[in-house]
Order: sequence, then structure tokens, then C-alpha cells
Amino acid sequence: RWFTHFYVVSVLWNGFLLICLFRAEFLGESLPSWIQDMHHALGRDSQSKDTGNEHFSVLLVLLLLWLHSCRRLAECLWTSVFSSGVIHIVQYCFGLGYYIAVGSTVLCQVPTNVRNGKKLSVQICWYHIIGVMMYIWASLHQHRCLAILANLRKCRSGKVVSLSHSVPFGDWFESVSCPHYFAELLIYVSMAITLGMHNVTWWCVVMYVLFNQALAAVLCHEFYHKNFSSYPKHRKAFIPLVF
Repeated sequence: RWFTHFYVVSVLWNGFLLICLFRAEFLGESLPSWIQDMHHALGRDSQSKDTGNEHFSVLLVLLLLWLHSCRRLAECLWTSVFSSGVIHIVQYCFGLGYYIAVGSTVLCQVPTNVRNGKKLSVQICWYHIIGVMMYIWASLHQHRCLAILANLRKCRSGKVVSLSHSVPFGDWFESVSCPHYFAELLIYVSMAITLGMHNVTWWCVVMYVLFNQALAAVLCHEFYHKNFSSYPKHRKAFIPLVF
């Protein structure tokens, strides 16, 4: 349940960055000076070539990241049923820093002052459409899987009757033990596609999500096999038919 704090921070911080970038791109305003200083500190060249399409891609990805945080916050508050498990203080602090850093990483993919007062010309490309469609598809499945997990602890009326673990069935659970982790990876891959598939920095973020979610999935998969003797043998831990 402490993950809720991560999404509160992400909604507020990335929402703020989204507003700043929106005003810069559509209203011709400058980004706050401290954000420009952050760009320079991270090595972003403010004089690099101005590509309006790149700017729109970053704006779209920052919007998707913010919407993802909003949905996950809503699910933590009104969908998920948490047990009494705790989180290590180091992981908690890292999580807070991660959701601040990931939004800043998106923003730093475009120069800070190359618009020169010009408003953004929106150019929708094929990879924007594919990326957004994949994002919506993965998000829907992640929500369904989280709802399935929550319903294991509720009765038909919706009242919480247990905090114990049970074996989930339905949707992507028929193929893997942790489809919500797999969906998380797909969501980040969809953002990489939306950025045009050539952004090396964001692919590094995707690789982090891959290893982070894979480790969590393996631990959960082992827990299922250890505690449920009749657990379906055909299920993989993380990626259907692969891993």
C-alpha cells in the first residue's frame, strides 16, 4: 500500500512538468530557469537541432506517463486490496526518487530553448498511433489483472473477506504468474515506440523496468509454486511462452 505514495508524487511532479512543457510548446513560453539548469546539468545541448516532431513525441510520452500514474493511483486507492506487507525504507526512498527522475528523463529528451517563441506544430506519425494503441491495450490488461487479484480477497458483494493469497485465473493469468508486471513492461515499451523507437535513453529505462519486473515476477512465481501444490505447471513467470 505504500506504493500509493509513489503515484501521488508522480501525479503531482509529472503533472507539473507536463503543464510546463505544454505552455512552452503551445504558448511559446520558456521553461522555468531551474528546469533549464537541470537540462544543462544532465548534458542536454540547448542548441541542438529543432525537430518539432520530437517535441510532440516527448509531450505525448509525458502525458502517457502522467495518465499511467493517475490510473495506478486510482487503482491503489479504490481497486487493490493490500495485505499487511511492508516495504524496505531503501526501496521506498528509491521509488520516490524514481518517479521524479523518470519524468525528468522524458523532459530532457528535447532542448529547452530552441522553440524561440514559436508554437509547436503537431505532426502525428505512424509510431505515435502504434505507441498509443499499445499503451491503451497494455493498460487495459493491467487493470483487469489487478482487478482479478483484488477480487480474490472480496466476496460477491465487494466486501473484503480475506487478506490471504490465492491462485488467480483469467485474462493473462492463464499464461503467466505476473501479467500485471508484463503489462508494465509493455507500457514502457509503448512509450519507447511513441518516441520514435530510436531514443537510447528511454530504452535504458525500458531495460531497467524489464529487469526490475522480471525479478519481482520470478519471486512471485516461486512463491506460488511453493505454497500451492496444484499451481498450473504451464504458466511462465513473466513473459508468455518465454520466461
